[in-house]
Amino acid sequence: MSVDTTQIFDACRRNDLDLVERIYEENPEAIHAVDTKGFTPLILAVYNNSLDVVDFLLKKGAKTSGQDAAGNTALMGVCFKGYTELAQKLVDAGADVNERNSNGATALTFAATFGHLQIAEILLKKGADLTLQDSRGKTPLDHARLQENWPMYDLIEQFANQQQ
Repeated sequence: MSVDTTQIFDACRRNDLDLVERIYEENPEAIHAVDTKGFTPLILAVYNNSLDVVDFLLKKGAKTSGQDAAGNTALMGVCFKGYTELAQKLVDAGADVNERNSNGATALTFAATFGHLQIAEILLKKGADLTLQDSRGKTPLDHARLQENWPMYDLIEQFANQQQ
């Protein structure tokens, strides 16, 4: 029975591992598909905290570098949402911690803005560049200060001092 490979997007949103596996068996390239908004199966799976699907996609070679229409990556999505386990999986799979979206924001910018301290530490340990500014000229440290998130500010400053 033939499956519609475009169903991979909904399957990733719903954490439907069985359907993702069937689609992959029929067309392995489906894991690299891009929908009309620029979303890849991996971006949708991480954004919806679909751990099983993310594990499968990464095991089968899904690219961590895909960007949606706004330039956001899967890693940026988990930094926004706060999914620490998925952030670690993506970093371990080679996701670029310094990739920038169309506004110049990095994964660390998202972690700092939304207060995800553990994720910020993962990114910093993996070499996140503290000097990268977004389109408004703000660094992750600036975002932590703007949010008055002093534990985040202290963490980023500590890594900045270690780099000097």
